[in-house]
Amino acid sequence: MQFHIDALTPADWEQVREIYLQGIATGLATFETEAPPWQRWDAGHHLFARLAARGEDGQLLGWTALSPVSARAAYRGVAEHSIYIHQDARGQGIGRALLTRLLAEAQANGIWTVQTAIFALNAASLALHRACGFREIGRRERIAQLHGVWHDTILLEHRNNL
Repeated sequence: MQFHIDALTPADWEQVREIYLQGIATGLATFETEAPPWQRWDAGHHLFARLAARGEDGQLLGWTALSPVSARAAYRGVAEHSIYIHQDARGQGIGRALLTRLLAEAQANGIWTVQTAIFALNAASLALHRACGFREIGRRERIAQLHGVWHDTILLEHRNNL
């Protein structure tokens, strides 16, 4: 599949939201049960490293973005990331390309640690992150419920050399 990566813009929100809803529907991507409105999503993410993978026709195939983990100055270089791939584009290298670019942009913007928590049952996402240099740093057992079912999450991090 041919695609390119560029900046995610507010004009992409409807496609971002649709892909996010597809992730929610899997039951393995997030504890969220609905997509937030643009204003809340925008306020919760760094302005840099908002990336979109687009097909030849401009269709959004996937996206990734960083969120600060804390407003405290000591954690200014630590961010959590999200990555979602359109259901029809999964398994085609888009996630790896987005995540690789995200890590480079994070480092260029002073982020020394990118972290994430992934459902223990989400083998594809765990494999993607490990392939991109993330290491497992812990497991949170029965951390939260989704639709009445307890889930474990695996904590992973990628450390940049700053």
